[in-house]
Amino acid sequence: QTATDPSEEACKKLIKSGLEAQDIDFIILVTQSPDYTLPTSACILQDRLGVGSCIAFDINLGCSGFVYGLAISSSLISSGLAKQGILVCSDTYTKYIDKNDRTCRPLFSDAAAAVHISIAKDDLMGPFELGTDGSGFDKLIFPSSGSRIDSCGMVENRLYMSGADVFMFTMDMVPKAVNSLLYKSNKKIEDIDLFIFHQASKLVIDSIIRRLDLPEDKVFVNMKDIGNTVSATIPIALSDAIKDNRINTGDLIMLVGFGVGYSWGGCLIKWQ
Repeated sequence: QTATDPSEEACKKLIKSGLEAQDIDFIILVTQSPDYTLPTSACILQDRLGVGSCIAFDINLGCSGFVYGLAISSSLISSGLAKQGILVCSDTYTKYIDKNDRTCRPLFSDAAAAVHISIAKDDLMGPFELGTDGSGFDKLIFPSSGSRIDSCGMVENRLYMSGADVFMFTMDMVPKAVNSLLYKSNKKIEDIDLFIFHQASKLVIDSIIRRLDLPEDKVFVNMKDIGNTVSATIPIALSDAIKDNRINTGDLIMLVGFGVGYSWGGCLIKWQ
């Protein structure tokens, strides 16, 4: 399977639940493991789903990609370019990982998640906090995977991650992003009903909880049986939190993604 295959399955579940394919105005596919360098995998997905002509494109982002996708989807709707669409996050990172890689292989897994986003009377998403620090681009990288030939001495055609550097970036940036969102929204930690962070690893989430002094019962964690599914971790966690009755109508939820790039994205959602 490539990223398009589980994306198709996830989208078809949405369509079966009552979404009409002909009413879809956009398909945004967040992936760093596309089927091809070109064309965009979203075009392939649009054809497979039998959707009429619509906006369709890929976003090459990893762990922050879902939040970025929400921001772009919200902008398309707010600008009047669309009324509703599908945001899909799908990656097959395991294709990039050497079988003997003891850093990455225990963490990453493959998955897809699809979300239906539509126009609403009330503004239920935002504010957003998005950012990039490209100086850390080579700390989580698949070298020799594009047009640039690897000259860094890394193993070709294998995912490379400097776990210590990514961890230090996370511990520095995630608390800043959380506090910035609280400031922008004039909220306090106690006003947030549930925090859903990118499910990077147990060590990372436990460290974020300690750094921000968050109540553990306000932080949803589901990676034990799923692993790090890159951009799909947050929407999968949302789905699992709903099944576990951890989210109720009117709840204020903070989503925060972070990682490869370095890149980060956070937002607030009023659950309806």
